[in-house]
Amino acid sequence: MGSKLLYYLIIKPISLCPYWFLYGLSDFFFVVLYYVVGYRKTVVSDNLEKSFPEKESKELLSIRRRFYHHFCDLVIESLKNFSISEKQATERMTQINTAIVDEWVAKRGGVILCTGHFGNWELWAAAAPYGMKYPVVGIYKRLSSAFFDEKMRESRSKSGIILVSTRETGNYLRTNLQLPKAIAFAFDQSPADPEKCVWINFMGRDTAAYFGAEKYGKELNYPIIFGSIDKVKRGHYEITYTLVSSEPRDFQEGELIQILYVELEKKVRQFPEYYLWTHKRWKHRRKKT
Repeated sequence: MGSKLLYYLIIKPISLCPYWFLYGLSDFFFVVLYYVVGYRKTVVSDNLEKSFPEKESKELLSIRRRFYHHFCDLVIESLKNFSISEKQATERMTQINTAIVDEWVAKRGGVILCTGHFGNWELWAAAAPYGMKYPVVGIYKRLSSAFFDEKMRESRSKSGIILVSTRETGNYLRTNLQLPKAIAFAFDQSPADPEKCVWINFMGRDTAAYFGAEKYGKELNYPIIFGSIDKVKRGHYEITYTLVSSEPRDFQEGELIQILYVELEKKVRQFPEYYLWTHKRWKHRRKKT
């Protein structure tokens, strides 16, 4: 099925449906993905076993099952974002302590906002601009489909977020220094090139990490702020902003990224079912020296 047909015949109509219908659809998808298709079960199981070696298999199976329930909700909620209204976005993603973001943007001209692939980061991206006094610049990786990339940018632009691809980040930030802004990163993606990363500890494992959030924080002297996402109930989340450092230049290479991962790990250990375990997060191995 072509991208346009998929979008106009399936994705767009689904995004217009009420939430009660969407969660019924999510429950159906859970049965199909978990029991019939077994979507990435091997990857999920391996990630869980190696991240929680102290847990017994029964508990890991319970986490895995809860994760797939949440994952199906996440997929459906992400489709909803193609037509989500301001009222829906702000009611379903409560932002706590946005004052700290506004305060540091006013002082320094910008901040680096960081969160991980936990809870519903896509809903956060849709809701974030509504709660800020200043523009939000979202750093994202372009989709392989030019059509879907355009549609995603189109839907996001309704909230006022400025989307900048990873390839354009440096040039955009350096040519828009005078624009007060909050620069949003989902910092825990697996680097495409393990030679261009820093190595940190995450979930007790050697982990290759992007360092863009730290790099631009130091380059622009922007404070680093962590957004901690909680799932309050089905379809409802909240994000709490806390200051990691107002002086990023005082840290050695990789130290700020490690701090961010420590904060993320606290959430993952507390509610492991809300992390994105389908992602091949640990596919890279550190070279022995």
